[in-house]
Amino acid sequence: MILNRANRLFILAALVMALLVAGTPLLAVAAAQATVEQTTAQWSDRLENTMTEARIPGVAWAVVHQGEIVDLSGRGFIDSSRSARINPDTVFRIASVSKGFAGVLAAMLAVEGQINLQDPIQRYAPSFRFNSPAADHLTIEDVLGQRSGLVPNAYDNLIESGMPRQQIYGHFEALAPVCPPGTCYSYQNSVFSLVEDVVERSTSVPYPQLLQQRIFDPLQMVNASVGYEALNSAGNRAEPHVKTRSGWREIRPRSSYYQVSSAAGINASIRDMAIWANAMLGHFPEVISPEAIQTSLRPAVRTRNELRHRSWRGALTDAHYALGWRIYRIGNESLALHSGWVAGYRAEIALSHAHDLGIVLLMNAESRAISELNSAFWSATLPRLAPAAIETAKMTSE
Repeated sequence: MILNRANRLFILAALVMALLVAGTPLLAVAAAQATVEQTTAQWSDRLENTMTEARIPGVAWAVVHQGEIVDLSGRGFIDSSRSARINPDTVFRIASVSKGFAGVLAAMLAVEGQINLQDPIQRYAPSFRFNSPAADHLTIEDVLGQRSGLVPNAYDNLIESGMPRQQIYGHFEALAPVCPPGTCYSYQNSVFSLVEDVVERSTSVPYPQLLQQRIFDPLQMVNASVGYEALNSAGNRAEPHVKTRSGWREIRPRSSYYQVSSAAGINASIRDMAIWANAMLGHFPEVISPEAIQTSLRPAVRTRNELRHRSWRGALTDAHYALGWRIYRIGNESLALHSGWVAGYRAEIALSHAHDLGIVLLMNAESRAISELNSAFWSATLPRLAPAAIETAKMTSE
């Protein structure tokens, strides 16, 4: 009898679990591997169906587990003319998933003693202030942890108009905080980009260059880059698409949000992002120390609105923002994740440190399906890896 991949994995998982019950501790790792491989195979079938039903132009995804790449795939095409297929080295914009890199880079500098996350931001960006003495108390951690206290997405319209970030800062003098800095959640892009001033003043190296030196190069993320020109120069580039009444329409890549590169300026392939996921799971300690990872993922402020997220509603028991990362709680389980969305592109990453497991999705289309697929992966995987924790989540949500 010929068995397909899913059936082979099912039998493997059953055999391993049987041996595990018999009391062989080392088989716990093999059991987890079999579970992840099986659920990934089933989930990828769902992804294929979603792509077909929604007619999504292109998607790339990676699943990493225990330091290995379980799946690294691309489906669909780079453009509307179908001139080339998406592959693991196709470059996408990762939009706000870029924030996680900024948080980690700042954490690295803090661990090394080059900065103190409690330093006032005005020490590094003296021209930035808003209409309140509270601005004097705004710290680096407040900026990275989305705790500025200002109205959400302040002056994103100026980013979208193409205004340089240093010019945008001057407009903040007209704003007063809605809460004292450090006390409430308020998602920002312009304010978040103040970390670039911190990096440049503390190291004398421009933010994109230090990102290249400290993260991209040592991790061998060969397709990763920062900026609009870098995207345009990539030969294997996924072109962005937006939804219209007649279907998906290809558009030209836009330069907006590249001027806040720490907030939304990174380009990368799914192969690069698989490496990044493994690095954030602790498999490249010579590049990113465990202390830097822990610092960047330490919850900074509660984000109760995330509990109503359409793709995660009913599953989450708590949610926070860390330093460029979101932290979701599902019972006793914790996920570090972030999403990105910018003109014609979507991106998502999610990591479970408890299970040494991560997933990344990149799309060259503005489709909400990406969040649904991310949530579906964890909904299928976590109950099999940690059934007790997920049962706790169900009881709590009820």
